[in-house]
Order: sequence, then structure tokens, then C-alpha cells
Amino acid sequence: MSLLSRLFGSGSGSEKGAAPEHEPVEYEGFAIHPEPIREGSQWRIAARIERDVDGEVKTHHLVRADVMADGDAAAAESIRKAKRLIDERGEGVFDRPR
Repeated sequence: MSLLSRLFGSGSGSEKGAAPEHEPVEYEGFAIHPEPIREGSQWRIAARIERDVDGEVKTHHLVRADVMADGDAAAAESIRKAKRLIDERGEGVFDRPR
């Protein structure tokens, strides 16, 4: 690999700093997919919440203002925040805001 490719990235393979893959977590009939978002040297709390409702997969994207220095810690916090949202709103999490 050339020096320039190492400095600026070659665009192939996994990118340094890309979001680590995390297994979805089942909670109260919902699937929580932690998807922290890389922002500079930090990770924003984010997750995708899914549930099959009457044969249709409903999805809610959770994104919070909170950021953390570690991607794995951000994923764990994303799961915790998603569980809290599910506890508070249940299937209402899929309702559109008014």
C-alpha cells in the first residue's frame, strides 16, 4: 500500500473509525439494533427499533444528542436508551409526531 493510500485511505476494506457491528437485542417483542454514529473522535447515541405489527415491519430511528468516546459504550447506551423509550411508549414509538 502506498504512503498516500495509507494517509488518505484507499476506499477498500473496512474504514478506520467505521461503526462496529453489534448484534440486535430482543426486548419486549422489539428488536433493538444499536447503530452509534461516528462524529470525529466521538460516537453519537443511535439505534434502530423494529417490530412486526400485523405482518408489517415497523421501524423507528432513535438518535440522541449524547456522545461518548467509545463505540462499544455508545452501543450499550443506545440499547439502554431504546429500552427506556420502549418502556415509556410501547408500540406508540412508531406513531408519527403531531
